[in-house]
Amino acid sequence: MGTLVVIGLLGGLITGISPCILPMLPAIFFAGGVQGARDRGTAGSRPTSGGPGGGGVATARPDAAVRTRTSLRPYIVIAGLVLSFSFFTLLGSLILSALGLPQDLLRWAGITLLVLLGIGMIVPRFEMILERPFQRIAAFGAKRGAARQDRGAFILGLGLGVLYVPCAGPVLAAITVAGATGNIGVGTVALTVSFAVGAALPLLLFALAGRRIAERVQAFQRHTKAIRTGGGIVVILLAVALAFNVPAAIQRLLPDYTGALQQRIDSSETVREALDLGGLVTDENRELSNCSNGAPVLEDCGTAPEIRGVDKWLNTPDGKALQLEAMRGEVVLVDFWTYSCINCQRSIPHISAWYDRYADVGKGFEVIGVHTPEFAFERETRNVIEGAKDLGVTYPIAQDNSYATWTAYRNRYWPAQYLIDADGTVRHIRLGEGGYQDTENLIRELLADANPGVDLPGATTVKDATPLDEITPETYFSIKRVINYAGEPRYAAGRKEFTLADDQQQDTFSLGGTWEVDFQGAEAVSDDARVRLAYRSTDVFVVLGGEGTVEATVSIDGREETRSIDVSGNPRLYPVLEGDEPTEGLVGLQVPAGVQVFTMTFG
Repeated sequence: MGTLVVIGLLGGLITGISPCILPMLPAIFFAGGVQGARDRGTAGSRPTSGGPGGGGVATARPDAAVRTRTSLRPYIVIAGLVLSFSFFTLLGSLILSALGLPQDLLRWAGITLLVLLGIGMIVPRFEMILERPFQRIAAFGAKRGAARQDRGAFILGLGLGVLYVPCAGPVLAAITVAGATGNIGVGTVALTVSFAVGAALPLLLFALAGRRIAERVQAFQRHTKAIRTGGGIVVILLAVALAFNVPAAIQRLLPDYTGALQQRIDSSETVREALDLGGLVTDENRELSNCSNGAPVLEDCGTAPEIRGVDKWLNTPDGKALQLEAMRGEVVLVDFWTYSCINCQRSIPHISAWYDRYADVGKGFEVIGVHTPEFAFERETRNVIEGAKDLGVTYPIAQDNSYATWTAYRNRYWPAQYLIDADGTVRHIRLGEGGYQDTENLIRELLADANPGVDLPGATTVKDATPLDEITPETYFSIKRVINYAGEPRYAAGRKEFTLADDQQQDTFSLGGTWEVDFQGAEAVSDDARVRLAYRSTDVFVVLGGEGTVEATVSIDGREETRSIDVSGNPRLYPVLEGDEPTEGLVGLQVPAGVQVFTMTFG
C-alpha cells in the first residue's frame, strides 16, 4: 500500500508540471487564487502596558480581522478538484453505463458548470444562488469573512476535476483500467487519491501564488471588481476552449518537457510490479496467462479485454469506434504495433495478407491494429497516418496513446498478436516476430469453426523475413534502454563530448563528437558527431529524426560501401545496408548537428 501511494504521488507530481496542466492554470490563478485575496489595511495596533507608570507604546500585532479574512479558497478549490477527479475517474464510467447515459455526459456537465460559475463571478447575486448547496463546505473551518470570499470555490474545484485530463502514463492507465472494469479495491483507491493529490499540488501552489500576488500588488486591490469580472471571463473562455478541444491542439504543439521523468517511472520494474497489484491484473485479463507464447494449437485464455481509451480510430467509416463485444460471430486478430518498429514492419505484410485474404470470407474475419507508441513522436496522429500508408496498412487502427488497451492486455511487446474466436475468447497469443504459418493455420481453423462448410481460399504465401541466424540485437540510443554501449565517457543524460572506441567489440556501439542524450535517443550537437557499431546481420536500419544528410559507411572484409541518407520530415526508419546474405562488419554514421538517432535494428 505504501509503495502504491508513493508511486501515485510521483506520477501525479510529474503530471502536475506537464503540458497537460496548462489549460487549468488561468482559471486556478484568477478564480482559485486572486479571488481569495484578503483585503489590505486590516492590520492594526493596540497599546500594551509597559513601564512602572503604566504608560505604553503601540505595538503592532495582527488584528483579528486579518485572521478572519484569510481565505481558504485555494485549498477548497483543490479539494473539490481532487474529490471529483478521484470519484469520477474510478466510478464515472460505471455509473454512466449503469444508467444508460452517454460516456461524455460528465465532460459536458463540467463545461456547463464552468460557464455558470464564470457568470456567477461576473454577477455575484447569481453566484450566491449557485453556491447555496455548498455553503457549509465553503464555511467549514473559517469565519464568516473567509466564507464570503470562498463562495463558489468548491463548485469550481468540482468542475475542474471533471474536466481535468492528465497526460497518460502507467499510473493513470492502471487507474483507468480499474475504473473501467469495476475492479476497485483499497489499493486502487489509494493509488487514485495519491495520484490526484500529487497532480493537484502544483495547482495549489499556483493558486496560492495568485492569492499572494493579489494581496501584495496594489493594482489588484484597487480593481477588485474588474479582476473578479476578468476571472469570470477567463473561466468562461476556458469552458469554450475545452468544448472545442483547443487545449489539446495547443498541447500537441508544445514539447513534452516531462517526458524523460515519465519514462523513468515507466521503465521501473518496481513500479510495474506495484501497478499490477494496483489494478492491472484484473478478472478481465487474468486468464491471458493461460496462453503460452506462440503455441501451434488453440488454447483457452479467457474473454478478450475490450478495446478502450482510444484517442482516434483510423481506417474505419467516419472514424467510428469498434467494439469487440459487437463483433461476436467474427474471428478477430488484435495486433499491437508501432510504425517505426522494424519487428512490426516485418510482421505487418503477413497481417495485411491475412486481412486481404479472409476479411470477406462469410464476413468472418477482422483485424484491429492497436498502435501503442514506443517514442513520443509516434503519438502524433499525422505520423501514424503516414506510417500506416507507407506500410500499406488498410485494416482498422486504434490509436492507443494512453496505453489503456495495451495495459488491459498486460502487453509488453511490439509486435504482439491476440487471436480471438467468434465467441470472444482469446485462443492464441504470439509475442514478437515469427510463427506466421501457425497463426494463419489457427485463423483458418477458427473461421471453419465459426462458419461450418465455409469455402476458404488458399493460404497466403508471404515470405517470412524473421531473422533466424544470430544477429546484433536492436540497439537503443535512449539512456533507459541502452544495453550495448562500449565507449567513453559513461552513457548518461545530458550534453557530452564522446570518443569512438578504438576496438569496437561485436554487437556494441560508441559515439564520437558532441551529443545530447536523453530518454528518447541521442541528438548530434556538433557536425563531427559519429556513430560506430559492430554488427552481424543481412540488413541494417536506423530510425532518424530532424533535418540533414547522414553519411553512412559499412566496412565488410576490408571493403567499404557508402550511402547518403537524406533525413527530413517525421522520424522514421531508414535503410543503411540491404544485403543478400548475413555479413559481419562495422557501420559508421556521420551525423550532422540537429539530427536525432533513436534506434538501429537488424535483419
